[in-house]
Parts: sequence; structure tokens; C-alpha cells
Amino acid sequence: MYIYAGDALARYGFGEGHPLGPDRFNAFWQAFQHSDLVGRCSIKAPVQGTAEDARLFHSAEYVRRVRLLSELGVGMLDPDTPIFPGIYETALVVVGTVLDAVNEIMQGHTAEAFVPIAGLHHASRTSSAGFCVFNDCGIAIEALRQRHRVRRILYIDIDAHHADGVFYAFEQDPDLLFIDVHEDGRYLYPGTGSENECGSGAARGSKLNIPLPPGATDELFFSHWPKIAGVMERHHPEFIILQCGADSLAGDPITHLQFSDQVHYQTAKRVRDYAQATCGGRILALGGGGYNRANIARAWLRTLHGLIPDQDGNSPD
Repeated sequence: MYIYAGDALARYGFGEGHPLGPDRFNAFWQAFQHSDLVGRCSIKAPVQGTAEDARLFHSAEYVRRVRLLSELGVGMLDPDTPIFPGIYETALVVVGTVLDAVNEIMQGHTAEAFVPIAGLHHASRTSSAGFCVFNDCGIAIEALRQRHRVRRILYIDIDAHHADGVFYAFEQDPDLLFIDVHEDGRYLYPGTGSENECGSGAARGSKLNIPLPPGATDELFFSHWPKIAGVMERHHPEFIILQCGADSLAGDPITHLQFSDQVHYQTAKRVRDYAQATCGGRILALGGGGYNRANIARAWLRTLHGLIPDQDGNSPD
């Protein structure tokens, strides 16, 4: 397992008072360094991405706009995403790091990788949204297609917010299996992801949105797993992207789900078992959201415990 860590990656955030601050990485990193996972992972440095990388998913006009606004260093990209000097380069570190993880997995250097500050799933091809400048999830999917000739991809997302930027970009793509368990959009940003959004045209049925009511617990989450597993078993992907946002845990300040960290642990474990059976174990895990710092540490560590078996091949309960 490769884990990407470093100041350049931690820097993605919007300062004091903003829910997505640059201290989120350290909340995870301090807990990781005191965990039993140390010594079972290889630590990799962040990688600077390029405009060409961003254009795999985003329009050239939008990438140019971010660069110009970054040089100005003031204002807002959208109502939720402030501009700061150098935001363009900082956002491209997330992009470059995720693409390095894709490359390392596809070259066989590791089967699994985790990028904690990533999973920015709201940005569309032409705009930012919801704290997300560049959509590294969509960029990773396009890189797999364009650079590695991988067609069949599973994207699974347990962040409290619907991954609208990924869903709508690939709504008509039958080779992207999209599974998203999230808080019902009637109660939470971005207001999308209803059950009847299941793909269109040839892709109808390849997208599974599971909106849950505020206050939903582990029991309700796991009651949907047979449906999730059934859809997965029909797909046979070549690569899996797991967005493991921590904002679905109880106690997040801006969401209303009430999961324990067992959701992250069991999801990661089950996805790992599925990956072992279908795609050589290839999984890219992305940290996603989460605004309670203690929850960030718990959710991401439990995700890693689910992905990394112990020396006897077992994951800890």
C-alpha cells in the first residue's frame, strides 16, 4: 500500500474558519503515525500536476480561468470555494499526486494506494463547486482511459455528499460503474443523487445512487449492501476508485448521517475482497470530505485497516 503524504498535499485548504482547512491532513497523519499501520505502508511524496493533466477531464478554458484567478489571488471561484494566491498550483498537486498513484498501480509497483487529500468529486468539467477546484476523481478516470487503456472502472463513494461532478460527467458511460451512498439531496448539498438517477442511454443501470435520510445509521447502510454487491458482481472492472469521505460519520458539523467507522472499515474490506477477485486488487482510495478532525482520523485509518490485511492475511475487526 502506498500512502501519499507531505506539506504540498496538506496545503490544499481554505484557511481558518473554512470547513475545509489545511489542518485536515495533519489530523490523519498524526493518528497514522501512532497506529499499527506504520511499517506496513510505503510513504510517497506528493507530485506536482500540470495543466495537461487537468485537461484530461476539464475544459481548457476552465483550467486557464483557474490559473488567471490564482494569479490575482482574491475572490471566489464559486459561492463555496475561495481563491487564494497559488490555488492553481496547489490544486494541481492533488491532481498530480492522484495521477502518480494511478501510474504506480498500473505499473504494478503496488496494488493499492491512498491519497488522503483528494476525492474532490463536485467540480464539473467546466467549473469548480463545493470546495473542489479540480475533480481528481474524474481526471483519474480519464487518465485510466486515455493513458492506460483501461475501460471498465468501478467508482464507489461513501462520502455524505453526492458525487455530482463524477456522476453527470459519466452519466452516459456504460463502462463506468458508479455506486454512491450519500445523504438525501433534499437535505444536503448538492441536492442531487436520487434513486432514479441511474444512468442514461446505453449506461442506464450502470449507476446506483442510494440516498439516505438524515440520521441514517450503520444498520441502514448495510441493509443496502446486497443491492450494491449484486450490481458489482455484474460489472467485472479493471480498476476501482474508492472515495471514502469521513463526513458520513456521526458528529460531522455540516452533515447529518450517523455512521460509525465500521462503515468505512467494512466497505474497504469488502471492496478489497472484490478487487482481489476481479481486477488484481487494483484500488485507488481517495480521502474525500470530512470536517470533524477526529472523524477524519478514525474513518481513514479504518479504511486502511480494511484495505491492508495483517501478516496472517486478516483485517482487524
